[in-house]
Amino acid sequence: MQRIIVVDDVEINRELLKNILKDEYIVETAEDGQQALQKIEKYQKETAVLLLDLQMPKVDGYAVIAEMRKNGWMRQIPVLVISGEFAVEVENLCFELGVSDFIHKPFEGTIVRNRIRNAVELFSYKKQLEQKVEEQEKALKRQSHIIQMQEEQLRKAKPFSKLMMEYRAAIMEVETKLKVLNEEFSQEYNRNPFESIKSRLKSPSSIFEKLARKGFPVTVESIRENLNDVAGVRVICSFPDDIYRLAQLFTSQDDIYLVREKDYIKAPKPNGYRSLHLILNVPIFLSDKKEYMKVELQFRTIAMDFWASLEHKLKYKKDVDDTDEIVGRLKACADSIEALDYQMQEIRNQIDRSRE
Repeated sequence: MQRIIVVDDVEINRELLKNILKDEYIVETAEDGQQALQKIEKYQKETAVLLLDLQMPKVDGYAVIAEMRKNGWMRQIPVLVISGEFAVEVENLCFELGVSDFIHKPFEGTIVRNRIRNAVELFSYKKQLEQKVEEQEKALKRQSHIIQMQEEQLRKAKPFSKLMMEYRAAIMEVETKLKVLNEEFSQEYNRNPFESIKSRLKSPSSIFEKLARKGFPVTVESIRENLNDVAGVRVICSFPDDIYRLAQLFTSQDDIYLVREKDYIKAPKPNGYRSLHLILNVPIFLSDKKEYMKVELQFRTIAMDFWASLEHKLKYKKDVDDTDEIVGRLKACADSIEALDYQMQEIRNQIDRSRE
């Protein structure tokens, strides 16, 4: 049988509760807080619940709760307060201190037993949930440790270094092709189709984190097969039509293969993000072979890139108030930027027509 400790300085209250509970529990009684703490310490591992009066001489119920919190016993034993009062302030304070429930005087057997049973069951569920969370945290730590070991081994491995070299070569190939198109446009149309090129190679830690998050093996072969954005190039254009013209010219080259296209300009993300994303297979020419590597190529206007950079910075700031309002304002800014892009494009077209 489970054990219950009843703490009350009035003997008749202790006896009433003992008679109500004796058929289902082993009932221990204490007439003040000092005795209660002694019995809690003695029976802490086998006590199902503590019934505690607040108003007692010497050591009162609040002091018992304070000592239990100090020793971590509140996490092991649910506390139900015995009370003849219905003061809201008292109940709120007790709940803030970690009390599970109240049993009000005069005692009614069925209510007392049900409240105790519910408190014990809820406390048991809580402990089981905490145990599961703790087990999951340990499992995640073990998994993270294994991934870190794999990451470190892979980072030092020659095949990984060779793969990163190949991705760098693919970025250079894309940049070279874009610069050639830029030179051709400059000669043909007396203007440049893009303002700048930005490139980046995903860091080893980001690569391994993404593999783990998606459930892929942490191997060189897995990186090559499952990740499309290890190598990335971003092209910043002046006008939206330059984006589509440049993308079409680039993908029509006979050694470039388009794997996937996501057009967030024609179909923006819900937050307002706009960009044209292309996943490409790009050839690199090594000393002994030609190898195709995946490269993510993004096209944005200057305004789109400014918005995306600002949104990215704000998204990762912590403790920001009124996030819903900020998200709404960012969406409104994105819509304004789209309108501005097309207005500027129309002004450019008008200027071009006036020169003809």
